[in-house]
Amino acid sequence: MWQTYYTPQSLDQALELLSKHKEQARLIAGGTDLVVEIGRGVRSPEIIIDITRIPNLDTITQDEQKHIHLGPLVTHNQVIGSELCADRAFPLAKACWEIGSPQIRNRGTIAGNLVTASPANDTITPLWVLGASITLQSVRGSRTLFFDKFFLDVRKTAIEPDEMVVDISFPAMAGYQVAAFEKLGLRRAQAISVVNVAVVLSMLADTITQARIALGSVAPTIIRVQEAERFLTGKVLTKDVTAYAGQLAAQTIAPISDIRGSAEYRRYMAATLTRYALDALADGTECDTLPALPIMLWGNTDGHFPTQIDCLTTHTKTDDEAIVTTINGETKTIYGANHKTLLRMLRENVNLIGTKEGCAEGECGACTVLMDGIAVTSCTVAAPRAHGSQIITIEGLANSDTLHPIQQAFIDESAVQCGYCTPGFIMSGVSLLDERKRPTPDEIKQAITGNLCRCTGYYKILQALGKASNAS
Repeated sequence: MWQTYYTPQSLDQALELLSKHKEQARLIAGGTDLVVEIGRGVRSPEIIIDITRIPNLDTITQDEQKHIHLGPLVTHNQVIGSELCADRAFPLAKACWEIGSPQIRNRGTIAGNLVTASPANDTITPLWVLGASITLQSVRGSRTLFFDKFFLDVRKTAIEPDEMVVDISFPAMAGYQVAAFEKLGLRRAQAISVVNVAVVLSMLADTITQARIALGSVAPTIIRVQEAERFLTGKVLTKDVTAYAGQLAAQTIAPISDIRGSAEYRRYMAATLTRYALDALADGTECDTLPALPIMLWGNTDGHFPTQIDCLTTHTKTDDEAIVTTINGETKTIYGANHKTLLRMLRENVNLIGTKEGCAEGECGACTVLMDGIAVTSCTVAAPRAHGSQIITIEGLANSDTLHPIQQAFIDESAVQCGYCTPGFIMSGVSLLDERKRPTPDEIKQAITGNLCRCTGYYKILQALGKASNAS
């Protein structure tokens, strides 16, 4: 893992640290990619600079020129929960809804998704058709790049080692524009895109005056399908028009074959998804798969993590500065965990072994805990991030003589078999009931999309969560 973990309190402090350490350092916000890559040995930075304690970097605003601005700490769930984004940046909100799980969306940031620069990353495609630019800053100054200049190749961008993303900006959709996002994954949730497509159309009555279409996961970077865009201009969205536009989109790409799909399959699905997106816009059904009130697993919070801690902190592997945190209502001073994940710290240093390690990559949900009231996967959170935070684990739910209603419901409904996944399901359920007192069956399903079970087939789990919600 890392050797030194800095937590700056200001943008200037963060930029100074980047300037000093350059290639040796990596910024961390959500950590949902970086911590996994470090665990796999893909990256081995000596220095981690955690920017999540810098105030006012998680804001979504609109300026006088009607440009929407996303700060570098804006998470996927914050975009989903933003009325401004849902109304004026719909394909981005829809793409965010398709990413990962609620726990991952609570930590993963839009900026991190861009900097990782995988062509399968879902937020890049809609931002590309929305005309987004990205502002980078260092102690040397700042510069703003449009996406075609920022993204250079697979997982390669124009960002310099001493720069960080400070703003993502794009024009808000106008009232005469409609937009859609479609994605093909190999499962219903937590799936990497085999192909994705984003479309923005400018309309005059039912006639297209301008079209912007981008495809993801079919080339080293996101690509615009300009032949299809030109064909659509001046057309009405009939079935024949949408089908031919899909064919033109497929002819534009030269995709690769990999474990998720062959080149031929990707080409076929590029045509199909483009047609689906255009048909949805013609029918006015593009919003149907994004819930009006999506489940976030924010509990009683507003989805923003607190930033207040006293000063710049430095946690090193060798000097062993203490992590001081509150776990299940009790203040803990923890040594020897500065190079660990939060999951490993809880299990190895605090002996709270109810939180389980299933995948160590944020995909199974067995390690779900509440951090400052928000559900997260503890395997993707660096332990020093818990400094100054409040953590609740499965052990903190029951009092001395009474189980939490969800715990009791799992017993009553026989929702446990091997039990390994159970703590994660219960923690997600607790967050759900704090957020929505009487969730619908669909909302219960939304809440557990980040939790995998290999035994029960989920039916008893859903029954238990339904019973607990009715009893609360």
